[in-house]
Amino acid sequence: MTETPQRTRPLRVLAAMSGGVDSAVAAARAAEAGHDVTGVHLALSANPQSFRTGARGCCTIEDSRDARRAADVIGIPFYVWDLADRFREDVVEDFVAEYEAGRTPNPCLRCNEKIKFAALLDKALALGFDAVCTGHYAQVILREDGVRELHRAADMAKDQSYVLGVLDDRQLAHAMFPLGDTATTKDEIRAEAERRGLAVAKKPDSHDICFIADGDTQGFLADRLGRAEGDIVDEAGNRLGTHEGAYGYTIGQRKGLRIGTPAPDGKPRYVLDISPVDNTVTVGPAEALDVDALRAIKPRWCGAAPTGPGTYTAQLRAHGGETEVRAELVDGTLEVTFTEPVRGVAPGQAIVLYDGTRVVGSATIASTTRATAGAA
Repeated sequence: MTETPQRTRPLRVLAAMSGGVDSAVAAARAAEAGHDVTGVHLALSANPQSFRTGARGCCTIEDSRDARRAADVIGIPFYVWDLADRFREDVVEDFVAEYEAGRTPNPCLRCNEKIKFAALLDKALALGFDAVCTGHYAQVILREDGVRELHRAADMAKDQSYVLGVLDDRQLAHAMFPLGDTATTKDEIRAEAERRGLAVAKKPDSHDICFIADGDTQGFLADRLGRAEGDIVDEAGNRLGTHEGAYGYTIGQRKGLRIGTPAPDGKPRYVLDISPVDNTVTVGPAEALDVDALRAIKPRWCGAAPTGPGTYTAQLRAHGGETEVRAELVDGTLEVTFTEPVRGVAPGQAIVLYDGTRVVGSATIASTTRATAGAA
């Protein structure tokens, strides 16, 4: 763990334990460091009897049992807290509403903002805990001048700072990421868990969206929004096919378009635009996806808001790379220009700005400007 002046004394730590190997090792490391650790599993499912399918999902009764067994081995108290209603309102319903509006949300980022470092943190502080500990791969560093910074993990291959870019000063002051400052492979983390006697050492990682256990996002949305047939058109408005709901598509999507007519140039076509107003999906060539600027709203800063224009690197998806940008906050809106065009940028996604390894902050993409045409 990154040592800070505030954390040289033992703290009362609430360890969020998902039932996976990362959070179990994080809790064990916090306890080994001398902190007074209590484990808590968040019951987020409206149907706690549901079980994971293969390696997908998390936060089911199966996972709560794994978390309890890990806490017993570590030797810490353990509780299950029911936050299903809050999770449904702040994460699941937000997810559905965003897709219905033609945007592409990131539910993991929203969960960190609204659940793990809001609802959970507030309850932890009210009960006298000093910090919330999770198994995220990221680092909180306290500078000599007392300013806290969120940084990428020591191991870039496992870095998860993108989904933590919504955390503000107050939340960072009570966040602990014991795995973030060690450059260890996942196999080494599993080996550590095995040495500690944690049965989750060989448990598969969870993938995809935790509340969509079978991974069928389109089916999940169809169950809640209903099937609504609409047109798939090209950039000139020519009808190429039909779909069963525009919400089932994302900008940059290539597969599953079911367009019988080939493009004139014989090349693949991609989703360029989603219009919930007329339930239309527009497709076109890959080069039409090139974006050279965007506007982002609801900025959240991991520290003081930047003043004036600045040059940063930006990450646009959880497992995406970095790209150089010029960004400026104008009347509460983040205006971003890319040094080189990027593809597949969709409204609703988060853009996270970095200064080296330091996370500057994040914002939600509201609109994009394409290199070949107008706004999207």
